[in-house]
Amino acid sequence: MRSRLIGGVLAAATAAVLAAGCSDSSNAPAAGAPAPATPASAAPAAAPVSPEHNSADVVFAQGMLPHHIQATAMSSQASSRAASQEVKDLAARIDQAQGPEIEQMNQMLDTWGAPRPQPGSTAMPGMPMGDMPMPGMVGEAQMQQLAGQSGAAFDRMFLQMMIEHHTGAVQMAQTEQAQGLNPQAKELAGAIVADQQREITEMQDLITRV
Repeated sequence: MRSRLIGGVLAAATAAVLAAGCSDSSNAPAAGAPAPATPASAAPAAAPVSPEHNSADVVFAQGMLPHHIQATAMSSQASSRAASQEVKDLAARIDQAQGPEIEQMNQMLDTWGAPRPQPGSTAMPGMPMGDMPMPGMVGEAQMQQLAGQSGAAFDRMFLQMMIEHHTGAVQMAQTEQAQGLNPQAKELAGAIVADQQREITEMQDLITRV
């Protein structure tokens, strides 16, 4: 739109302006000009969350959110504490994958009018008195113990804890696949099962070498 305004006054510059600002993304910007911020260079917008859901979908999102948050808290320590580059790389992938999934589940709950879980939640949603912990969740004492480790000791403890953590997430996601209604929640659950089962296999191999 900017090129149309300029084109009426500076006809001689129209072609250059069009090339820099309004051309297809396949055309390079003019030399020395800043790259235009085009929609093609940005990540595609997430599809609106379907309002269709049942109680299993809500339980899945409310339970998996703190589960993912704890996984990212564990993974964030690896960059400064791990000895193995493979462990550091794995932890970075876990953090990068689960961050967007956290946002997606928050959007689901907001769309459904369901409350987000309280920070620090460790019990299965809907369980009275919090007497049924979520599968694979790590206790506070273990988290503190992990924070006190470094080098090879951190690598081994991180992998042991994350294998258990992932196994619990897979169980929760498989329940959503079997009982959920919302198509996006079920799709997310399928991705969690596939990704985390693959990472479990990777960690089981890695733990024998660190």
